[in-house]
Order: sequence, then C-alpha cells, then structure tokens
Amino acid sequence: MAEDRLGFIGLGTMGMPMSLNILDAGKALTVWGRNREKLQDALDAGATWAQSPKAMAEACDVIFLCVFDTVAVEEVVFGSGGIAEGAGSNTLVVDHSSIHPDGTRDIAARLLEKTGAHWIDCPVSGGRYGARDGTLVMMAGGDKPDVERIRPHVEPTSQRLTHMGPVGCGQATKLVNQAVIGAEVAVLSEMFGFANKYGVDVKQIPDALAGGWADSTVLQDHARRMIRAEYWSTAPGNTVKDLNTVCEMGKKTSSPMPMAALTTELYRFLEAQGHAEKGQIGLMYLYVQENLEEK
Repeated sequence: MAEDRLGFIGLGTMGMPMSLNILDAGKALTVWGRNREKLQDALDAGATWAQSPKAMAEACDVIFLCVFDTVAVEEVVFGSGGIAEGAGSNTLVVDHSSIHPDGTRDIAARLLEKTGAHWIDCPVSGGRYGARDGTLVMMAGGDKPDVERIRPHVEPTSQRLTHMGPVGCGQATKLVNQAVIGAEVAVLSEMFGFANKYGVDVKQIPDALAGGWADSTVLQDHARRMIRAEYWSTAPGNTVKDLNTVCEMGKKTSSPMPMAALTTELYRFLEAQGHAEKGQIGLMYLYVQENLEEK
C-alpha cells in the first residue's frame, strides 16, 4: 500500500513547529493557509503549497488541522473550496484544534455522509514548547484503525498518542486537561498570594516542593512564570472558552462540577477585568500584581 500523503492546515503558533517537525523527519507535506506569506518557513523547509483546502484534499490522504475554534474548522471543511469538495473515502482528517466535542461529532458525521472521509479529533497538550520540541501529548477520538493509521505520522510531533474512544472523546479529554490545569493555576495563585503576604520567599516554592506530592509540570513551568509575572497568551479568551464548554458538558451529562465551575468563574472575572490577554496563568494577577522574583 502506498504511503499516505500528508497535508497541514493551520500553521500558527502550534501548527508551524508541528509542520516543521514533520518536514524535518523527511516526510513530504502539503500546506495551506489564507496568507501564504505566513507559511514561508514551511515552504522554505520543503513543503508544497496547495491552492485551497479542496486542492489539498484531492492531493493528500491525511490532513492535519490546527485552527482556532469550531467555526474555523467548519469553514475549512464545508466552506467554499473546502475539504469536503475534494475528499474521498480514503481521506482521513486529523483535527488538532481544541473545539466542542459535540461540534466535532456533528462535523465528522456530516463529512462521512457527504464524502466517506473519516475523522479523528486529536487535540494536543504541551504548549508551544512541546510543539517546537516534538513532545506533545495527543488524545485521540475515532475508530481504532484510523488512530493506528496516524501513529507513524505523528511520531515527529508527539511523545505519546492515546486512543480515548470514539469521535468526540479526544476533545472531551482535552476539556479534562484544561479543567485540571485551570484548577491548579487557581489554587497556586491563591496560595502564592497568601504566602507572599506572610513573608514567604515565594520564588523558592517550586524548588521546595519539587519531587513531593504537590509537584507537577504546572508548578515547575506555569508557576515560575506566574512568580515572574511573565504573562502572555497566543489566543486570549481561549481558557474561558474551554472552561465554559466544560461546564456546559457537565450540565449535558448531569455531572457535578463544583470545582470546574468555580475555576471558570475566576477566569470569567479575570476577563471581565480586561486581563484576558494574560492567558492561562493570568489568575495570579488577581492576587499579586508584582514580579515576586525581584523581591
């Protein structure tokens, strides 16, 4: 059987380094974006330009997506010149975007009915550094044969791919990921605020707790940036969007979510104060506005 031809749509903060890692692994890759100039790094690395998502679907067997939200996915797939116009029964779309699980299931079902193409929702965790280093973790929803089909293709971009269940379950797992990180950021912000007021040298806390049961990647990465007041966000409002979806899914599945609801309200409050651009670690600003590393 011929090797799958790969395509990538959505070469932004995450998608560009993922694409470059695929190319660095010696794989051929076709790319598309509304602004060709923003794809130049990938083109310089050997990627081929597609005139449209439709053209990509006609030329590629596996298409990776990494776009902002459900609306963007819908447009790329079903808009004029979209994937659906060029896809066939051998086409497999792998969506690395973080979108609504129900939206995922709807899009996948419609694409299958219209073209016979299959879908894997495969959001990632690891941030822009994980994308750069090829160490992302991927949580996939879809049919098992389709997930196994993409394993060799995601080796250059990830350290682990886990099959979580049918279509939609990858996105549901990403919501779990977002809620856990948000809750941890919330409690770290609260405790750092207390510790700072009591006179603790807060910048020492990540080292002091390293290796203990409270240790985590969030503590060693996010918390250090929180202490330095090193705020940034590639997509302001993304955290609130994801947590709103978590709470919505809680209602839909009759799942109690008191912690997720409280965390969501804190992020909503941060956004209402005009600080959405401070990103996932921005809750620290509600308690401490200074750079504690300089104290």
